[in-house]
Amino acid sequence: MAIIHRTTLKPTKLELLTAWLPTRPWYAGAGEPRPVKAGGFRLDDPEGEVGIEFMVVTDDSGPRTVGHLVPLTYRGAPLEGAEHALVGTMEHGVLGPRWAYDGCHDPVLVDRLWALIEGRAQAQAQSVTDAVDREVTRSYTGPGLGAGQVAAPVVEDSENGTLLAAPDGTTLRLHRVLRPAPQGVPLPPEGASGHVGGAWQLPDGTRAQGLFAALYADGRG
Repeated sequence: MAIIHRTTLKPTKLELLTAWLPTRPWYAGAGEPRPVKAGGFRLDDPEGEVGIEFMVVTDDSGPRTVGHLVPLTYRGAPLEGAEHALVGTMEHGVLGPRWAYDGCHDPVLVDRLWALIEGRAQAQAQSVTDAVDREVTRSYTGPGLGAGQVAAPVVEDSENGTLLAAPDGTTLRLHRVLRPAPQGVPLPPEGASGHVGGAWQLPDGTRAQGLFAALYADGRG
């Protein structure tokens, strides 16, 4: 169970993202980002070592406000071989130095995300310890995925989002630029065998729900 500490971070997560977001091919803002935390959820690491957060930030630096999905992991030591995925380092008021990574490149997040889709893990509230996030939806139809199948996916960033390709041909498409779902119900796209949906706050104070990720068993992603 992840413990949510009420403490300080220097620099803050949003300060790290201000510098990191423009380096991503899927970033849809303009000029210097102005990220605002708008929602998200957490997943628990069974070993209790890695913090896992799926953060939603909104950004009004362009002609329209855009929501971005930013999966992050937080570690107490550098992740070997993941220098390219480092978002930045922070000083945590309780835990000390923390290394923040683009979670798509962290095997712990990938394993837990697949577990969430399959129904073997539950989404946790972003800012409350030991509380299930009831706004997160998921579905999966198919055989058990198993951790061995998804331990080392090929990760590809593009202007359309992030694609995780597992060795067995299964692909997971993360929607980095978020759009409210029609009728407010995030459903798996046609041809998808699973999905994750969630909610975030719009600038006018209303809540939106949309598709975060879609799973394809045939590699179409």
